[in-house]
Amino acid sequence: MRVVISDPPAFTPAYDHELAASLARQGVDVELVTSLFRFGETPDPDGYRRSELFYPLSSRVFKRSRLRLPLKVAEHVPGTAALLRRRPDVLHMQWLSAPELDRALFRPRVPAVFTAHDLLPRRTAAKSELWRTLLARFDRVIVHSEHGRESLRALGVEAAVIPHPVFPSDPPREDDGRTLLCLGTIRPYKGLGDAIAATKLIDGARLLVAGDPIEPVNGYRSDAGDLAEWRLGYLSRAELERALGQSTVALFPYRPELDQSGALLQALGAGVPAVAYDVAGVAEPIEQFGAGRVVPAGDVEALAAAARELLDDTTALEAARAGARRAREALTWDAAASAHLQLYRELA
Repeated sequence: MRVVISDPPAFTPAYDHELAASLARQGVDVELVTSLFRFGETPDPDGYRRSELFYPLSSRVFKRSRLRLPLKVAEHVPGTAALLRRRPDVLHMQWLSAPELDRALFRPRVPAVFTAHDLLPRRTAAKSELWRTLLARFDRVIVHSEHGRESLRALGVEAAVIPHPVFPSDPPREDDGRTLLCLGTIRPYKGLGDAIAATKLIDGARLLVAGDPIEPVNGYRSDAGDLAEWRLGYLSRAELERALGQSTVALFPYRPELDQSGALLQALGAGVPAVAYDVAGVAEPIEQFGAGRVVPAGDVEALAAAARELLDDTTALEAARAGARRAREALTWDAAASAHLQLYRELA
């Protein structure tokens, strides 16, 4: 079977790589069609091919500057045309990076699958009719949680649930027993302000903030003072694992703007338990495997109380760490690839 996986904007290079490599291990002929990742190194292809058809100039000249947008729009047209000229058995889109343009351009002529990582991306989430039109062009839609399935069902779209696998790692355990972690890109919906406020409520706790800021952080830094350590920028694999190895509990005080969190799956994959707000599908792996605590969304005192329990009670902490390890054992890339392959075979 020939499968093209496409992530035009290279939003999720680690996810793309792991899925493509796992499918290749199961005998699938996989090509990953994407663009140059602008913020760091990407893994070398492992059993699959990678083609960087999209955004050949804008992804090299610019990073997050708004100046890249007009050039990106112009480059989107030939990139999409080149993608649609391919004739795999299945075309699997991970992202539609220009949905308004794609409404006119994206008309697949082979069986097509879409993974709704963010359900409806934030910039166009209010344009429900646009997304109904686009999603209707796919033979199957995949989400990562039962919450995601119900959310799309409310839009009139049926979806299959394939849980997001963990990113397994085994960094040396070097935490001091009092370190809370905020991991991943820093955006308004990630709730960093709530994490800082919760840390202030826990005697002896410190906060490690590790990730690339998409919003200004000076206000956060002033608010946190000496409680926080900041490791800003895109983290290499070694830097990511160092942060995970030095963390006791990871915090995810998200607002409901996504289905699942790759940063959460990085933490669980390293055996780091999590405390999260009960939003979208973020709570599901934590609750399913007993890998931490879930508290009501927006409740900073409950966030602090749950984190404090794990920091202060070694039995509770070890039980949550065992839950994270269970998640790592169950939510594997090979299991996800098998579920994808079964879905592809229904179409090809």
